[in-house]
Amino acid sequence: MDKLPSFDEFKKKTVVQAESLGLTTLSPGQQAVVFALLGSAGTFGLITVRRRFLKRIPNSDHVPPNAFEKRRWVKVDSSVGDGDNFRLYHTPGLFWRWPIKLRRVPTETKALKDQTLHIRMAGVDAPEAAHFGKPGQPGAEEARLWLENKILGRRLWCQLVYRDQYKRTVAVPYVPYPLIPYWISRGRNLSLLMLSSGWASVYEQANAEYGQAGKEAHHRVEEQAKKARRGMWAQGTNIELPGQFKKRLGIESPKPTTTTTLRAATKPGKGIFSWFRRS
Repeated sequence: MDKLPSFDEFKKKTVVQAESLGLTTLSPGQQAVVFALLGSAGTFGLITVRRRFLKRIPNSDHVPPNAFEKRRWVKVDSSVGDGDNFRLYHTPGLFWRWPIKLRRVPTETKALKDQTLHIRMAGVDAPEAAHFGKPGQPGAEEARLWLENKILGRRLWCQLVYRDQYKRTVAVPYVPYPLIPYWISRGRNLSLLMLSSGWASVYEQANAEYGQAGKEAHHRVEEQAKKARRGMWAQGTNIELPGQFKKRLGIESPKPTTTTTLRAATKPGKGIFSWFRRS
């Protein structure tokens, strides 16, 4: 066991630290106050870093309100639910993947209970699956399979928007590019990819959010899918849209339940540090 320093050695070390900080002109009492303040600031900084970057969010109920207000990004691993929503396991910090894998995403149902974020994709509406004792819409299974093939088991970035009345987190998801760090690019907008596939339509309700791409881009991609007759547009455009289907069956559209004021989405700034400011 290492020998503990004597009082004289500790005092000498403290004096050296004080000299390096330019505190020798202060009285011992003032120096003690400065060291206490520096220690408190360091502790506060560590707590803040842990809460913001290292603490895992177990489920949508635990997303702090300011995360929606600030449109924060979360890194997640995915599993699929319905056509326009899925469940994600929040994986903050490092060591979730090789070559240095010290943490793991559980795969057992019991271990995942109440430990995933239920994400509803912002800006799009996919054919409604059968639930709540009500029938599903044509194309619902195809939309679910498309989403599953696109994201299942992959890491995503999600920009949080709000929590709806079904306790889902409405967010704008991005699929990262292979081998490109997230601080250079978050990847491809998953909502736009689904619109391009033809397995979703633009969400048009009053509380709709479209993220950085904006509503115009969503409509432009949807029109391209219609002209190419992709997905649910294969038989033409005279079909019952997901929003119309839900309205006919009395299924309520997502509504914000978070009390924070939603900010207008802004376009990302230039340079790598613009993404850190948005994190």
